[in-house]
Amino acid sequence: MVTFALERTVPLPLPEAWRRLTAWPRHADAVPLTRVRVLTPPPSRAGTVFVARSGIGPLSFDDRMEVTVWQPPGDDSPGRCRLEKRGRLVLGWAELEVRPGPGGRARVIWREELGVRLLPALFDRPLEAAARAVFGRAVNRLLRQP
Repeated sequence: MVTFALERTVPLPLPEAWRRLTAWPRHADAVPLTRVRVLTPPPSRAGTVFVARSGIGPLSFDDRMEVTVWQPPGDDSPGRCRLEKRGRLVLGWAELEVRPGPGGRARVIWREELGVRLLPALFDRPLEAAARAVFGRAVNRLLRQP
C-alpha cells in the first residue's frame, strides 16, 4: 500500500471546487480509459456507491467505492469527503478536502491510500509514482473544467 497527498489552490469558491471534485461521473473524463457508474440514487451522500471501470477489454478492472463521510463546505467552511475502496483488486481509501485558501481561493487536498491486491511491496514506489501522476492530472482536469 502507498499513501500520498496532492494539494492545489484554485481561483474557485469552496462550493464550486467541491462540486467539480465530487461529481463522480466527471471522473471518467479526467482519468484516461475509465468509465464511472453511480449505483445509488442522487444526491451524493454517505452511502453513495460508484464504480470506476478502467482499462481496455480483458485488461479492465473495477474500482468500487463507497462514500463514508460527506461534509459539504459552506462559503467559508471546509468540506470533506472520504471514499472507501471496496473492490476486489483495488484497496484503500481517498479523502477529498476543500478549505479556504489565500485571497478567497479554494485549497484542495486529496489524500489517498492505495493498494493493489497481490501486488508485492517491491512495486510500491512505481505504484506511488503512477498514482501521483494519474490522480494529479485528474484533479487538475476536474478543477479546470466547469
